[in-house]
Amino acid sequence: MHPMIVHFPVSLLCVALLLEVLSWRKAWAGLRAGVPALVFISAISAFVSVAFGLILANQEDYGGDTVQIHQWTGIATLVFTLATAWALRTHRQRLYRGLLLVAVSGVIVAGHYGAMLTHGESYLTEVLPFDDPSPSSELPVSFISNGQPLTGQQVEDLNLEVRSILAHSCYSCHSATKMKGELRLDKREFIMQGGEHGVVVVPGRPQESELIRRISLPDGHKEAMPTKGKRLTEKEVAILTYWVEQGAPWPDGAERSIYRVADLAPRLPEIPPATAEFSQPIDRFVNAYFKQNSISWKKSVDDRTYLRRVYLDVVGLLPEPKVVNAFLADRRPDKREQLVRELLNRNDAYAQHWITFWNDALRNDYSGTGYITGGRSDITNWLYTSLKTNKPYNWFVRELISPAKESEGFVKGIKWRGTINSSQRTEMQAAQNVAQVFLGLNLKCASCHDSFISDWKLADAYAFANVFSDSLLEINRCDKPTGKMAGRAILFQELGEISVDAPIGQRLRELADFLVQPKDGRLYRTLVNRIWAQLMGRGLVEPVDAMDNLPWSQDLLDWLAYDFVQNNYDIKRLIYIILTSKTYQLPSVGVQEPELIASPSYVFEGMTRRRLTAEQFADAVSVAFAPIYPDSAVMYKLFPERLPTELAFARASLVKNDPFLTALGRPNRETVSTNRTSQANLLQALELTNGIKFNEALAAGSRIWKRRFSDQHALIQNLYLQALGRNPLPKEMDTAKRLLGPGEEGVQDLMWALALHPEFQLIY
Repeated sequence: MHPMIVHFPVSLLCVALLLEVLSWRKAWAGLRAGVPALVFISAISAFVSVAFGLILANQEDYGGDTVQIHQWTGIATLVFTLATAWALRTHRQRLYRGLLLVAVSGVIVAGHYGAMLTHGESYLTEVLPFDDPSPSSELPVSFISNGQPLTGQQVEDLNLEVRSILAHSCYSCHSATKMKGELRLDKREFIMQGGEHGVVVVPGRPQESELIRRISLPDGHKEAMPTKGKRLTEKEVAILTYWVEQGAPWPDGAERSIYRVADLAPRLPEIPPATAEFSQPIDRFVNAYFKQNSISWKKSVDDRTYLRRVYLDVVGLLPEPKVVNAFLADRRPDKREQLVRELLNRNDAYAQHWITFWNDALRNDYSGTGYITGGRSDITNWLYTSLKTNKPYNWFVRELISPAKESEGFVKGIKWRGTINSSQRTEMQAAQNVAQVFLGLNLKCASCHDSFISDWKLADAYAFANVFSDSLLEINRCDKPTGKMAGRAILFQELGEISVDAPIGQRLRELADFLVQPKDGRLYRTLVNRIWAQLMGRGLVEPVDAMDNLPWSQDLLDWLAYDFVQNNYDIKRLIYIILTSKTYQLPSVGVQEPELIASPSYVFEGMTRRRLTAEQFADAVSVAFAPIYPDSAVMYKLFPERLPTELAFARASLVKNDPFLTALGRPNRETVSTNRTSQANLLQALELTNGIKFNEALAAGSRIWKRRFSDQHALIQNLYLQALGRNPLPKEMDTAKRLLGPGEEGVQDLMWALALHPEFQLIY
């Protein structure tokens, strides 16, 4: 439906241009009659395409030059298409033809960059004959036998390679999910059994094995395999051939996964030796990592930068000018440690900031799908109180999984109206969300079919969902009933065995007890990794929901998780040791393309520079210029003892979502959201340029500031101090004075310029 609705009608412009050119010949002049309809359909579709594109760009993790070019060429195509339709309608023939040619060019360019986003930069060349890199056909040396029988380890290594090839190239057609030709290749007994045309593997005889024949056939042959995706490389064919030559060995049990599986148990690594400069454990681990990667320590950031960082990371606010001046004048050697302690003790401000992080992760919101029908409940009061009192994390998790009335909204999920996919049942939502949030595990693929990205099976997902279910669920594969029922089981059965027939309340208590055990190292690694990512811009493991991925420092991750458990599951203490490390105080590092963040080749050099979240930006504008949200918009139930007039402004974390916050990146929270893109996008630019809420706040602020300061110099100086925490440079002062003029409009323009300044928008 997406190509039919969004892309095909716009491409009718190309047909319109073809008909227009052909109609220049008198014999084909009648073709012109169809052109107006094609142009007007394309104009309407271009508008729909741009609207869909902006929505998609805001919801997905797109970023970088490619998406920007795609967006702007798409918008330009819309403009030229509308202009073409207007010129055609008003009979401006020469102008119409020129605009039509430009619009078609826009379709081609926008389509090209859109395809690059969806299919990669090599989408055109990868299917061409000359795009054959001719990879090496040499076998990995780890399992070459040199005429001798394979050792047990060599059999495991060879089998791991074979199953990896089969999983990535063959399972889409030949697995439990789909058995084309009645052939399965995911287990040895099925491989040896063969399919509807007989045996496909003859151990020791690759020349008689149908599998080897099919994968060795030339491109274009009707029997060549695989039929979907890229053909196997010469090296992959050589590995499968060698495997058959060796008798198609398959280790007993074949427990070793083709995917990396992180250890479950906790681990206490040895802390590297202290030095005169690095005594804190985090810094000692990072120092060892830097030595290993030939990276030099950079000078710590200055006091002004550190102060702003810590304020935004702990309480989500800009420091006031008097706080900046006092901190700069402070001569205590431990003033940074004292600052972090003081901010962490501001319990309300801390809770008002960190509730944003947990609202996203626990899909807690103040309005939206499910609230009108009663199919959803929020956990706001419980969550706010838990953060304010710094509830130990093991109890935090326990009360979410085995909930009381005020905390049950997370595990109960959203009861959708109407017909839904079986993987969206509330029980399956609970299984997916608990796995993702607390264990860093994607169970969504395995909720529909056996996962293609991990070893988790459909039966595992349903067994875990049944823990949250009153009655056993029938397994549905790709939303089709199978007639099979799943049992009840925890995902990591090493942690304990659920009482299968116990009431749901008892099962949830057991599950909570099993998950929060100190021996569940995965739970605590997932948490410390999320906190590290929130403070440093990039997790030790990335993405943070894929905890089986390799961390850039396994020892640091393990130590942080172990230390966290040993120190009473104290999240504030974890934040303290990170913020007071010299590692956190390193200069920030800019990342040009968002995909580099999750790259396996990522090398840590310091905090990743990041943009203020929607809530941080709204609060920063409220502190610096004028309230984005007047205090009447606050959620009063969090402050039952206080009048709205006593609040200078409502913290953005506590207000309902709106177009302003949506444009700046707040998710709708109908699903778990554990990261937000830090890349600027077109929708954000439009909101900060023409958005009503933002401009109304600046207009109100300009009136206040104009009345407060009659002297231009004082007004500019105080605006800079309030917004950026520093005095304006001489050139900035001169530019600002020229901008101001006699009225309020100049003040508003200056505020707008400061709000869009990188020093205001970014955490350096």
